[in-house]
Order: sequence, then structure tokens, then C-alpha cells
Amino acid sequence: MDINDNNFRILTEYLANTLNPDPAVRRPAEQFLETVDHNRNYPQLLLMLIDKDAVDMTIRVSGAIAFKNYIKRNWGRNIDNPEEPDKIHESDREAIKRMIVPLMLKSPLSIQKQFSDAIQIIGKYDFPKKWPSLLDEMIEKFQTGDFHVINGVLKTAHSLFKRYRHEFKSQELWEEIKIVLDKFAKPLTDLLQATLNLRTTHSTNEAALKVIYESLAIMCKVFYSLNSQDLPEFFEDNMGIWMPTFHELLTTDVPCLKTGEDEEAGVMEMLRSQICDNITLYAQKYDEEFGPYMQRFVTAVWELLVNTGQQPKYDALVTNALHFLSTVAGRQQYSSLFAEPSVLASICEKVIVPNMDFRNSDEELFEDNPEEYIRKDIEGSDIDTRRRAVSDLLRTLSQKFEAKIIELFSQYLNMLLERYKADPKNNWRSKDTAIYLVTTLAAKATTQKHGVTQASQLVPIPQFFVSDIVSELERPDVNDLPVLKADALKFLMTFRTVLGPQIIGAIPQVIRHLQSDSYVVHSYAACILDKILIMKDGNGNPLITQEILSPYSGDVVGGLFQALSKPNSNENEYIMKAIMRSFNTLNEKTMPFMSAVLPKLTEILTQVSKNPSKPHFNHFLFETIALAIKIVCKIEPNAVTSFEEALFPQFQFMLQNDIMEFLPYVFQMLSLLMEIRQSIGSVPEPYLALFPCLLSPVLWERPGNVTPLMRLLCTFVKQASAQIQAQGKLMSVLGVFQKMIASKSNDHEGFYLLQHLIAHYPRADFLPVMPQVFTLLFQRLSSSKTTKFVRCLIVLFNFYAVKVGANELIQLIDTIQSQMFGMVCQRVFATDLNKVSGEIERKIAAVGMTKILCESSMMLQPPYVTHWQPLVQVLIELFELPQDESSIEGDNFIEIEDTAGYQVAYSQLNFASAKKDDPISEVPDARRYFIEKLSQIQQPEIKSMLHQMTAQHQAALQKYAGQFGASLF
Repeated sequence: MDINDNNFRILTEYLANTLNPDPAVRRPAEQFLETVDHNRNYPQLLLMLIDKDAVDMTIRVSGAIAFKNYIKRNWGRNIDNPEEPDKIHESDREAIKRMIVPLMLKSPLSIQKQFSDAIQIIGKYDFPKKWPSLLDEMIEKFQTGDFHVINGVLKTAHSLFKRYRHEFKSQELWEEIKIVLDKFAKPLTDLLQATLNLRTTHSTNEAALKVIYESLAIMCKVFYSLNSQDLPEFFEDNMGIWMPTFHELLTTDVPCLKTGEDEEAGVMEMLRSQICDNITLYAQKYDEEFGPYMQRFVTAVWELLVNTGQQPKYDALVTNALHFLSTVAGRQQYSSLFAEPSVLASICEKVIVPNMDFRNSDEELFEDNPEEYIRKDIEGSDIDTRRRAVSDLLRTLSQKFEAKIIELFSQYLNMLLERYKADPKNNWRSKDTAIYLVTTLAAKATTQKHGVTQASQLVPIPQFFVSDIVSELERPDVNDLPVLKADALKFLMTFRTVLGPQIIGAIPQVIRHLQSDSYVVHSYAACILDKILIMKDGNGNPLITQEILSPYSGDVVGGLFQALSKPNSNENEYIMKAIMRSFNTLNEKTMPFMSAVLPKLTEILTQVSKNPSKPHFNHFLFETIALAIKIVCKIEPNAVTSFEEALFPQFQFMLQNDIMEFLPYVFQMLSLLMEIRQSIGSVPEPYLALFPCLLSPVLWERPGNVTPLMRLLCTFVKQASAQIQAQGKLMSVLGVFQKMIASKSNDHEGFYLLQHLIAHYPRADFLPVMPQVFTLLFQRLSSSKTTKFVRCLIVLFNFYAVKVGANELIQLIDTIQSQMFGMVCQRVFATDLNKVSGEIERKIAAVGMTKILCESSMMLQPPYVTHWQPLVQVLIELFELPQDESSIEGDNFIEIEDTAGYQVAYSQLNFASAKKDDPISEVPDARRYFIEKLSQIQQPEIKSMLHQMTAQHQAALQKYAGQFGASLF
């Protein structure tokens, strides 16, 4: 692409169209940008367009996002996979590295963020070896005195270095960090001191102070990154500069920088929060060197916590401060700082209790953003909340001083409960804190699947449940005190394993709360249903059986679907998952409700297909529909026609409109319907009309489509081979095979397709093309074999021997090259037969090898008879030895799919999964089959070869002969 005004205009128009809400306008624009992004000068055009002040800001931001995604897609592609062609021209690479930093430094914040991410990606691959000038260029800018530029440089440094926080240790990483430290650590420290001095110069200038403290905050972030892997010598030598600075910044107020906002954190809060992160890092990893500073920081953080308000703007600061205290309290050598009873009591009273209370901001979140509330409360995304941080501190202290903590909080718990009982309407927050306290201190061992499995001695959980939780669940009005309702339901969810059979008695109350108008409450009720329906008793059987749940079936199904109709719950993933789980438990007991609920499910599918936005909800929706199909069609197979009539219009809409998120599900559902239909008749016309679409190359380009689409294609081959033959589509099907076999990631899918063609396609049409097919397989074997490919190839060869014939297999291989089958015996079968994995696959290998050894006349005469005895021994080893797990050279590959932009992952539908059929079910026992076939061979030279085998192999044969009443020797 030439850099000219016309191309600027075209690029601007397409970037504008990517912002259009109309998919008919947006998608062509996105596709156009994907098709031109490999052109020379394309990234330079983007950068120049972003730099134009005359261009609308939304277009410039869109261009910055497009540029970042371009870098993300292409910059490291040929490094991760050297076989991939480089999609970025070398001149563009150099231009990008030359242009991006100066452009970032002068760009607005919304664009800076995108460039920062792009620099991080480039740096991952090129910094420092291929971008040696970057550090010098950045350090040079420190001397400008322009803090807009300096802060831009610091943000760039933060983008580059923050990956050091999580990278795995390696020699290469150490070398890179050393280069950075040698060049950057001293200028950063000098900049820190110079910036600190500017505070005095500008002490009356609020705007200047804000910029200065923003710089200090970013310097603290860079400090964290540079110290994350190990304690650098420079920073160890200069702790006398950094640590007193951190202490001063924690303890010194700057009144003019205090914001009037309650929600948004100001620069001082962000700075102090990062300092708490930094000293936590040192306390965790470098406590010996940090030891002399520990006491003063504990005091400073303690005072900071006591004097910090409850406003949300302080949340990150308080959370990080609490993490620091937790880290210190968890260290044996510092536990004495907390051991005094008066200190513990003071911590509990002044730090833990105030930060455990349910605040007004929590109530606002509960009412106004319930999805976020749930994520924080039960999904584990509360890692940066006050309650989670104070819970961690409390648990740490209780591990060190359990008796004292339980004594302190038992008194406090009783006081909270008494306060609530005195005035429930006004003091409900006290009970919320009480329940949270019990949940925090009582939970000693927890798993995601089972909830709490071991409780402490704070309170007897079953007794607390009866005395203080059941009363909340039994309150007649399900909308009364909704926060306590949610607390009670969460308690039930958390301690479900400890409560055990008590859960069963609570089922009616849980179901009743599905009617609550509170999003959180009816979501928690649904979530509990999901959790308890997968609980097991001591014998591993379901705790809640169909018999237990069926008396409530009408209330469960009705309540769940009623909850879906509540405001904002029409795509509530907890409810849909509970519907799926209830259907699975009730099974055929759901039949009376199917006529009412199936149209509702179809209607929901229609709505979500217009704008898929909740992936978990959508997944459970498809699971529920698949389960409903199975339940109904198991009782009435012909009902599959009704499902097809209801669902086909939806599926056609998704296919025609290329709803990428749903296509993997559609292919699985179509496979399920076809497999059910197999028992009642031929494949009807709507399926056959769909078949040519399945061969569209664009569908196979998307990784998420491959597995479900291959299953559907193989179902067609199995059930409609005659129709495929009539449509003349065999070569198109083999085109799919060729694409799959060329991919190390998907070659097993190609073998899966080939097995179905061998088993089900009309032989007269299929066998003539087999030499071409086998030629492709041998080419791949010689060019880039992997363990997986060799396993699949061995299974395929033996499958062909079983289904077509052993002599036919040998003749086919020998048509490609004279006596090639001998090389297959020597270099494939003899060396790798025992690498085959999977019960059915190993059975196919054994039966096919038996056919080759015992039924092929070509195998029993020269030149191949010389391979006979070694192959018998290899087959015996397949039966006797554990699978060979060793790998073949070529396994260590990284294959990047050549696909741009957003890609949908494949999500297996559990209730639409295919049964794994045994394609050679006519042979129930491979060992018996082998020994019976072997005993039928009467040639003396073959008998002689059996006697020449090793003692171990002969012993195995004797064992088989004895087991199955055969005579060999």
C-alpha cells in the first residue's frame, strides 16, 4: 500500500465502518482490514493516520486499537513458528520501532494505552537485543524536564518491564533484566530524588504537585517490576534511598491532593497503594534485607489503616495495606509483633472489624450492579476487596493465635447477633457481618467443588445453621432484607458439605427464593440448586436423587423459568445452569413440563442469537436443549422431528448470518439430531441441503469449528454416503481430509474422517482414490512426523486391513512404491505399534495386525515373511506391556493457526457428546481373536518361527493358548 492521501481516505472510511453497530457494515470493514494488514506500509499508514489531529478522535482511537491488534497478531508469528512466513515487512518493523515511542509520548491518554500495549508485545520479542536503542532513547527523555514526556517514558517502561512480574525464571530473562538494571536503575533512582525535590519547589502549585505524584506512582510500579524476580544488587545497595522515600510518602499528607470524590481514587491513594504492594513484595521475598525497616512500616501501615475512611476510593489502598500486614503476620520471625493480647485486640477492633462491615457502597453494588456483586462475593474475583483482604489477615492471625482470635471474635459475634435481634429492621448489617465472620473464621479447608470441608471451633456449623440461618430462609416475604437472604443462601452454599443431609430439608426454602425480585437472591438460589444436585453421599451416589427432587419438580422448573423472566435475569447463567442440572436429575420426570418449557427455550435461543453476549449462559442453554432432546427422544424417538422443526430455523439463521459464537454448538446439535434419527430412518432433505455448506473452506479455517464440524461431517458419511455420492462431493470431502492432515494440530481429525469413509462410503467410488490418499500420508510421514501422527497412521493401516483386507492393504502400499510395505513393517509397525493409545484404538491395532499376520497370503511368503516373527512379537508386546509413552522427534512444535482477529473456542457440549462406537464390535476380545487365527496357520515354517521367538514371547503365547483352548506348538 502506497502512503498517499487516497489510501488515508480509504483507511479512514473502513475504520469508521468498524464502529458501525450494523453487522452488514461492520463485518465487511473488519474483513477488509484483515485482508490488507499484510501489505507493505500498512502499519505506517495506520500510525500516520493516528497522528493526524484533523482526523476525528474516535477514528484515531479505532486506528490505535487496530494497530495494537495488528501487532498482537503478527509481530511474533514467525518467531513462535519459524515455518510461518513473516507477515510484517522488515522496513515496516524498523519504521514501527522508530515511530511508536515519539508518537506515544505526544498522544492523548486513550491512544497512549493502546501504544503502551503494543510496545509491550514488541518488547517481548525484540527488546533488548533487536531494539537496543530503546532504553537510551527513554533515559534521554528524563533530562527534558517535561513531565508529560517523562510520564510517557515511565508508562512505556512500565509496559515493557511489567512482564518480569510473572515470567518464568530463565537465563535469557536474567540477562535481559541485567541489561535493563545496568542502564535504567540509576537514572530511575536519580529521577526519584529529583522529583521528590520538586515537591518543595512546587508546594503551592496543585496542578504541578499532581503531575509530580503521578510520576512517583509510576516509578513505584516500575520499581515493583524490576524487583519482582530477585533482589537486584543496585536496589539492595540503595534501599537507604528507596525505603525511607516509601515511608515518607506513606506517612506524609498532601492536603491539596485530597479529592472530594468518594468513588474514584486520587493520585495519593494510587501511590500509597503501590507502595504497599512494593513493601509486601520485599516482606515476602527479601525479608532478611528488609528486616531493619519492617517495624517502622508495620507501624506506618497500621496508622494508615486506622486513619483511612470507608469510602470506595480507598479500597485498593486498604486492601494492599491489609495484604502487607497478612504477609508480615504469616512470617514466624515477625509473629511477635502481633502476639500481645492488647495488640491483637486492637487489630481486631480498629482494623478487622471496621473493614468487615457491609458498607453503603456494598449495598449500592448489591442493588445497582448485582452481577459484579456476585462475581466479588461467590466467584473469587474479590481478591482486591476489603472484605477479602481482611479475611486473609484474620485467617493468618487465627493460624498463629487461634485460641485468642476465637475468644475475641466469639464475644464480638454474640454482640452482633444480639444487636440484630434487638432491632432486625435497622440492625440487619450486624447480622450480615456476623454471618461473614462465621464464614471467614469457620472455614479451615475449602475446595471449589465441595465448599468448606473442615470447620474451626468458632461455632458449631450445623447448630448455627439451625439457629441463625434457617430463620432467615423461613421469613415469609422472600423480598424482605434481601442482603440477609443472600447471606443465608451463600452460607448454605459454602457449608453444604459440612451440613450434609441437612441440605435436603432446606430444598423447599431454596426453591421458594427463586421468586425473589432481587437478582442476587434468586441467582444464589439457582446457584445452590446447581451445587447441591452434584453432591455425593458417602458411597459416591448423588445426595439429591430423582426421588427426593421429584415432589418439588413443578416448583423447581416453574420457579427457575419464572426467575428467568425477572428484570435483567433473561440471560442469567446461574439460572440456566440450574435448569440444566434439574433436568438432568429429574430426567423423565420433566416430561409433563416439556410442552411448556421447550418453546421458551427456543424463544430464548432466538433472542440470544441476535446478539450473543453471555458465553456461559449460551453454553448452558445449548446443554439444556441437548439434554431435553435426549430425555424426550429416549421415550419417543419420533419426537426428533418436532425438535428439528423448532430448531432448524434457528440454526439456519445462525449459519446464514455467520454467528461465530454459536456455530460450534450448532454443529454438535445437528450431529446429535442426526444420530438420534439414525434409529428411525433416512436423513431428510433439510440436512442434505445443508451438507454442501459444511464443506465451505471458511468454516474449516476457524479452530473452534474443526472438532464439532468433523463430527457432523463424519455423521453424514456414516448415514448419507449414498446421497454424498449422488451429489458428487467425494473430492470436496477429501479436500477437507487433505487440509486436516497437513496440520499437526488437526491431523487426527483427518484420520477420523478417513476411517468413516473406509467404513461407510461405497467402495467402488472410494477405493480408486486411495493411492492418492496414502501418498499424502507417506509424504507427511517423511516430512514432519509426530507421535500422534504415527499412532493415527498405525491405527488407520490396521483399520483398512480389518475393513477392506490385509492383502488389499499391502497391495495398496506397494502401488505407491515397490516393496514399501516392508519398510512400513520395519520402520512403523515394529518400532511404534505400542505407542498407540486408547482402548478402542489399541484393539483396532491388534485385530488389524492379526489380519495382516494370519490372513494375508502375501505376508506368509517372501519377501514379507521375514517380518512375520518380529511383528508377532511386537503384537504380543502390545498385549503385555504398558503403553510406550516416549515421543518421536518432531513432537516439540508450536503451530499458530493462520487466523486473524477474534476466534471462538470449541466448547464441548456434555449432553450432545457422541458415544464412542467400537467399529469392530464383531471381535469382542482381540487376544482370543489373535490366538484363534494363529492356531489356524499350519505352515511348518511359520510353526518353526514361533519356536524361534524369545522365551518370554513363547510363554505369553502359551498363556493365551491355555486361556482360549487353542493349540499352537
